[in-house]
Order: sequence, then structure tokens, then C-alpha cells
Amino acid sequence: MKNKKNRVSGIVFSTEGGKMCPKCRKPVAHCVCRKTSTSQQKTGDGIVRVSRETKGRKGKGVSLITGVPLSEYDLKDLAKELKQKCGSGGTVKNGVIEIQGDHRDLLVKTLTERGYTVKRSGG
Repeated sequence: MKNKKNRVSGIVFSTEGGKMCPKCRKPVAHCVCRKTSTSQQKTGDGIVRVSRETKGRKGKGVSLITGVPLSEYDLKDLAKELKQKCGSGGTVKNGVIEIQGDHRDLLVKTLTERGYTVKRSGG
């Protein structure tokens, strides 16, 4: 039997605190992770770029959104909203939102309405 001191155990279920953050192991209302990640926003030129790429996807095109100055959690929420708007799937990888299919026109319109400076990049 291995040493129990080396294992990290967390709260599996608790009615006291509600939903728990998996990173800092505190209730979501008192989460330390989200506060630090919002203060560490990525700096760039302030322009959100929307492009299309097929490389490495067996000819299937995806719309890429880069340069969005949001935290990881807010970026996932934005991606969810954009996927619903386009009616397709997608993901967030390394700060880049990938939406399946060519939805550049709709994405540029939606992001502009949200107040971002948006440019189409690529062909």
C-alpha cells in the first residue's frame, strides 16, 4: 500500500459550498483561479482576427478567431455563444477559438456587434 500522505484528495461532494473549483479547490464564488486569470489577460494589438484554415484537417475548413483579449474562462463562454450562433461545433485551443465550417462573415458581424475591432485575415 502506498503512502497516503503523498496522495492529494479533495472534496468529492459537499452541500455546504456548492460547486467547487477543480484548480484551487474552493467554492466557485470564492475561487482564486478566476481572479488571477482575468488580471493576466493577453496583450496584443487589440485587433481580433478571423481566418479560415484547412491544413491538417483532411480538407475540412475551420474558422479561426485569434487575438480576443479575454481570460480562459471567458474565452470558452464566447466560443460557446459563437458555436450556437453558427450552429456548428468547435473548440478552444491555446487561446484560439476554432469553429467548424466557413462562418467568417457571421463571426465578423457578431464580434463587431460585441464591440471588438475585427479584421478578416487570409483569403
